[in-house]
Amino acid sequence: MSRRWTARLALAAGAAALVVLVVFGGLASLVLMGVGWAGLALTAAGAWWMLSHTGWIRMSAALLVVGAPLGVLLVYTAAGLLWVVPVSVGLWALAVSAGRAALVEDTSPGMSERSVSRAERPFLIMNPLSGGGKVEKFHLAERARALGAEVVVLDPARRQDVAELARRAVQGGADLLGVAGGDGTQASVAAVAAEHDIPFMVISAGTRNHFAMDLGLDRQDPSGCLEALTDGVELRIDLGYLHAGEPAGRSAEQVFINNASFGVYAEVVQSPAYRDDKVRTILEMLPDLLTHHSGARLSARAGSRTMDGPQAVLVSNNPYERGDSAGLGRRQRLDSGKLGVLCVGVENAAEASELLLRGERSRGLTAATAREVVVDADAPLIPVGVDGEALTLPTPVHCRLAAGALRVRVPRHRPGVPHGAPPMDWRRVRRLALTMGRVAAGRGAA
Repeated sequence: MSRRWTARLALAAGAAALVVLVVFGGLASLVLMGVGWAGLALTAAGAWWMLSHTGWIRMSAALLVVGAPLGVLLVYTAAGLLWVVPVSVGLWALAVSAGRAALVEDTSPGMSERSVSRAERPFLIMNPLSGGGKVEKFHLAERARALGAEVVVLDPARRQDVAELARRAVQGGADLLGVAGGDGTQASVAAVAAEHDIPFMVISAGTRNHFAMDLGLDRQDPSGCLEALTDGVELRIDLGYLHAGEPAGRSAEQVFINNASFGVYAEVVQSPAYRDDKVRTILEMLPDLLTHHSGARLSARAGSRTMDGPQAVLVSNNPYERGDSAGLGRRQRLDSGKLGVLCVGVENAAEASELLLRGERSRGLTAATAREVVVDADAPLIPVGVDGEALTLPTPVHCRLAAGALRVRVPRHRPGVPHGAPPMDWRRVRRLALTMGRVAAGRGAA
């Protein structure tokens, strides 16, 4: 479907959403839409009270979280319009989705890649515990060795320094380093590859595989990543670096391929009780953390912007797609030359409701990009999550981006990363739907 017809679908679906409300529900359905939005706001407020309080307030808030949506459904049912509003909302969601898709430029470039000859002495490190045992399940070590790679399978019974293994391999003549494991292991080996300017290869054998996803690799079948050994192309991507305390030499820096997180999440996962009982630990720690009664008070400086007192800060190697405030989605590019920064600061139930209803346009969420970010605190030490690894670092923590620092070898044919859709702009959608038709007609007449 062309962009013009996608824009027309967006306009038609938006109009249909209003028609369904007016024709089948009249004024009552418009009132019920307001009831639905109020239910969402109450649910968000209840979630805030439940997380930021204990005792009877938490119990009452939990009842509100459950009761508000049920109350909305009962009101819709009593009015005999249970189907009208959901259908209208569905049509509106289709309109927004089609409108955003129409605004994506057909010529939007992906990350540039170049053809390369196969590595002569590839060296791969595999963690047999990652991803619930994917290395053994997909016979990755055997397949890699059959393709000419030297493979070291880590011993689960003892801790091994993967960075040191990689350095020794380079000294022995390895011309490619690869990892089948989690993002933290990948970051350690990627740092060595970047230091020696040799290609780095990712095998999606971890649990979440965020980095592999953003490279367009197949996360369901990690054995497909091995095609990079025989029919690969090379990407030049950015790397994030951080060092703690006052500015120091770059030899003291630590690499992150995904992100570094500060604040609430980092505080919780540092707790010794977290591994034994995650839910209970979260519920016990969150009230004091969210209300600043415990934990460090953070500040983040991204370029010329300063964010004071956020409860959570996420610094990412290239920005996450807009609209993904949780920071759990895709990065459309890994070569933009910029760090992404997300700061979340919610002080009360009203701001929690606004964050749910308005997303990235709310006061509780600040998004920025910068080449360097400094996270400071009113404490000498703060917990930091670096690519999923829990650390405690002295403040301030300096984050910087090294553009094009890492050469990544990936298969020539891979699922790929979809283009990120831009924010919705109805004026642009309407202009696209109408004017492109006139231009096409004018060209035809000529």
